Amino acid sequence: MRTPVHAFWPAHGGRSGALAGWLGAIVLLFVFARLHAETESRPLPNIVLIYADDLGYGDTGCYGATRVETPAVDRLAAEGLRFTDGHAAAATCTPSRYALLTGEYAFRRRGTGVLSGAAGMIIEPGRPTLPSLLKRAGYVTGVVGKWHLGLGDGNVDWNSEIKPGPAEIGFDYSFLIPATGDRVPCVYVENARVVGLDPADPITVSYGKRVGGDPIGAEHPELLKMHPSHGHDRTIVNGISRIGYMSGGQAARWVDEDMADTLTRKAVQFVEQRADKPFFLYFAYHDIHVPRVPHPRFVGQTGMGPRGDAIAQLDWCTGQILSALDRLGLAENTLVLFTSDNGPVVDDGYRDDAVARLGDHRPAGPFRGGKYSRYEGGTRVPLIVRWPGRVQPGVSDALVCQVDFLASLARLAGQPLPAEAGPDSFDVLPALLGESPKGRDHLVEHAGGLALREANWKLLPSAGGARVLQTVNIETGAGDSSQLYDLGADPGERHNLASAQPDRVRAMTERLESLRAAGRTRPNL
Repeated sequence: MRTPVHAFWPAHGGRSGALAGWLGAIVLLFVFARLHAETESRPLPNIVLIYADDLGYGDTGCYGATRVETPAVDRLAAEGLRFTDGHAAAATCTPSRYALLTGEYAFRRRGTGVLSGAAGMIIEPGRPTLPSLLKRAGYVTGVVGKWHLGLGDGNVDWNSEIKPGPAEIGFDYSFLIPATGDRVPCVYVENARVVGLDPADPITVSYGKRVGGDPIGAEHPELLKMHPSHGHDRTIVNGISRIGYMSGGQAARWVDEDMADTLTRKAVQFVEQRADKPFFLYFAYHDIHVPRVPHPRFVGQTGMGPRGDAIAQLDWCTGQILSALDRLGLAENTLVLFTSDNGPVVDDGYRDDAVARLGDHRPAGPFRGGKYSRYEGGTRVPLIVRWPGRVQPGVSDALVCQVDFLASLARLAGQPLPAEAGPDSFDVLPALLGESPKGRDHLVEHAGGLALREANWKLLPSAGGARVLQTVNIETGAGDSSQLYDLGADPGERHNLASAQPDRVRAMTERLESLRAAGRTRPNL
């Protein structure tokens, strides 16, 4: 797709303004010419982004797990580039997904915390996003799986067309779980409409007062096949009580045991139907988020209970995507990225024996913390990149983050970034492709409060709040004084060096405050 000349034409103004305008135009034309030259000589690759949910750094075989087998993910790692310092943009799901698609740290925008299933969409229609930039480059774009970025205008009518949604930010096709598996409504939404809805049985959803006459877990535990450990005790759907109230839509409600099959089938169909032109598939698993209800064929595979069996199921889903690419002859020209939205959590609301059966399995690998945490276990996650013939198999220690996917994949597609796009997204494409050992020089880690990485140095400024979230038994990184760690010597963040290096603490604190206040970290050329 050609970029119109007027997009680079300088605005009228005084002599200095005109000169600045012409200089800006020349810079943009140079950037565009370089990007165009890079992509003109070869066809655009397909892009498949496989996005696991709550999968920790240590939850797969290629990252050190021994009590669960993950042959498909391990195959990706053997055939691709496995990153040891790859990060989600936040330690919880909604903020990390927001940053992934917008290239903007979620802490910059109000209302980007973990959303209810009735929240309005938090990405403004029309703003540059990862799918919209790829669509402009000629890609067919699709999202399958967990959304959790809100739908509609905040007063959703689930019985009619639900807009705005994925289509308004660049996705041609969508098949969604609106929020999470433990939140109502427990229905799929395909291209802005609830799948299988009977108009005579309309859906009502509430996160306040009770609606309808459906039984709730708090009153009818005898109806449950999975019991909550905290919260998760409202409307019962498929024998599992959820967060929030829901009535109606009986024919449209999902069956948890079939969810992985349903989502994988839709993802494979998207690939099959778009095999004749470049496509971008964002396949966002629900596994291994709670409730963990794997299909019966996976139950008991790992000896780690539903959490381990859900990892096995996730691996099977990954294998189905890889097999589809092989079968269709697309693997050689498809860039596959495999990663997770945040670090791990073992007990996140249901009594599924995950804690009792954990044994010596270390979901976060050698790192401290997990989901909800400013420690490394909160955002350091698996990241694997495979592109046969272009990405050489191996291991990379480059510091990279999912917030950088927007700028990096836009470059891959030959798309210059508009000035307002991806304010925190850096082009680290050479690192992602294994052409450079260097990624970012710094990273802001977000888990309610902020932390700063500079190479191997990690600063956690003092922060209030609980030091341990009791319901999930995860250290948050909160504390009355700053914490400073040398991750090269101390990856587990056990030896606080703040008192020994006050100058470094002061400098990193000032830089973090500057990054927070600036409104962006990527230079605006």
